[in-house]
Amino acid sequence: MTERRTAPGTFVLAVNPRAGRGRALEEADRAAQLLRAGGDEAVVLSAPDLAALVDRVREELRARALSARALVVVGGDGLVQAALGVLVELAAQGVEIPLGIVPCGTGNDLARHLGLPERDPEVAAGRILRRLDEALPRRLDVGRVRFPDGRTVHFGTALCAGFDAVVNARADRWTRLHGPVRYLLAVLAEILRLRTVRYRLEVVDASGRVRAEERDGVLLNVANTSSVGGGLRIVPGARHDDGLLELFTVAPLGRARFLALFPTLFTGRHVELEHVGIEPVRAVRIDAAGVTAYADGERLGPLPVQVDVLPGAVRVLA
Repeated sequence: MTERRTAPGTFVLAVNPRAGRGRALEEADRAAQLLRAGGDEAVVLSAPDLAALVDRVREELRARALSARALVVVGGDGLVQAALGVLVELAAQGVEIPLGIVPCGTGNDLARHLGLPERDPEVAAGRILRRLDEALPRRLDVGRVRFPDGRTVHFGTALCAGFDAVVNARADRWTRLHGPVRYLLAVLAEILRLRTVRYRLEVVDASGRVRAEERDGVLLNVANTSSVGGGLRIVPGARHDDGLLELFTVAPLGRARFLALFPTLFTGRHVELEHVGIEPVRAVRIDAAGVTAYADGERLGPLPVQVDVLPGAVRVLA
């Protein structure tokens, strides 16, 4: 381990106690032991529900704003999403706290994109300590979703607003299943209900040009990183630090052709197909009747939404 360059501080660990089939608290304790090895304090926070946990984390970080070494999430993409919201909020107040991740969720797509090990909290904690001492910090773009009522949500991986969102909703109801298998079975269950959606889009492309269009599709995704659903590589070339999002769409397909396309999402070969579109964008407004948006595996609410990116908004220790 490299020699410490700063005075001892505090790692704040946020834990979803139900993550990892109940392993999260144990893995948080294992990670905390390693994080304390250099003389730092490690505080483990959990709560019976996400809202209560977010409140506890926010209060702890505000109280320790000058000494917090990092916020370490022990859980999956949903808890990371909540943590990003807190960190972006604090950054706007002049308090920048890095994010560390100990993957222990169902999908772990952000951790997978960043190359973090699963089910090895000591290795993940070691990565956090090494990243703290790097001269060039690793930055993470953060997606921002705004609703007409003024509500704002942040995300790390992708926003889903089509067939993928419907599948996400069904997978959430199957709590006894875990990982990619749950998502795959949800796809097979929903394929019989596949429908074409008419989207109304206002796109700000990578060069800043604005256009409005209507587009039919069965799947629409705004991605910050490469995968969703526990390993579906929807945008294999996506970068988390380029200041852009990727607008991913699949044009109308019959059930049989869509089912044939689906396995290619695991390999990334779908990008070669004519029905698939991938475009780097700065922002996009999405509207469609009867569609509910999801992001990082979490239900956000019905369209319309305005989606844009906050470039390099969070330092990530991964």
